[in-house]
Amino acid sequence: MIKNSFIFLKGISSRKEQNLWKSGIKNWDDFLEKDKIKSISKEKKEIYNNEILNAKKLLLGENNEFILKFPSNENWRLYEYFKNECIYLDIEIGKNYKDIILIGLFDGINTKTMVKNYNLYKENFLNEIKNYKLIISYNGSALDIPAIEKYFGIKINIPHIDLKHSCQRLGLKNGLKEIERNLGIKRPENLYGRPYNAYKAFLASGDKEYLELLIKYNEEDIINLKPIMEYCYNKLKEKIYISF
Repeated sequence: MIKNSFIFLKGISSRKEQNLWKSGIKNWDDFLEKDKIKSISKEKKEIYNNEILNAKKLLLGENNEFILKFPSNENWRLYEYFKNECIYLDIEIGKNYKDIILIGLFDGINTKTMVKNYNLYKENFLNEIKNYKLIISYNGSALDIPAIEKYFGIKINIPHIDLKHSCQRLGLKNGLKEIERNLGIKRPENLYGRPYNAYKAFLASGDKEYLELLIKYNEEDIINLKPIMEYCYNKLKEKIYISF
């Protein structure tokens, strides 16, 4: 969807973008090949041509400048292109969002867990995410990302897909666990409930079995984000693009 998208161009709204698709201009190359495009002046067309050519170069490099221009509610379009360079992220918190007790990461194959008082350090976190071009979370724009930034005193400049917003556009609401049920994603019965309770039990008893349970809670969350992302991407693409 990235190379089918024009919404990153200043002045191109979602409606104008759809009008381009309807007129047969389905991708960047189609746009560049046209000498004239209805409702776009010659001067503006030249500016857009240069922006698209620049976007092509940036897409092949390490610079996030281009993809950061995407409206946040359209970041789902980035998934197909960067699906092998994305990281799924979820945190577990204590009594408030300032108290992060665990950060879980999933690259689509392996999980990585950072636990408070063990390996939850800024350097570890930055080393883990530095090689990824896309972060995927559920409600991360409201909770996970700002909480991590405040906790470590950093700014995360990696494009981010918040699946909560993508799910809402498809009528999927009522929290992550309910969305999993609606999509037929199953998790073990013992991995429902509040992860913080497992952490409290670990602190009270020192029994690492509770810590392992906390980690399993989180792993289930981040692993299940992948099929939800794939579902949202396919459905949203079908909804806004394929019909043209």
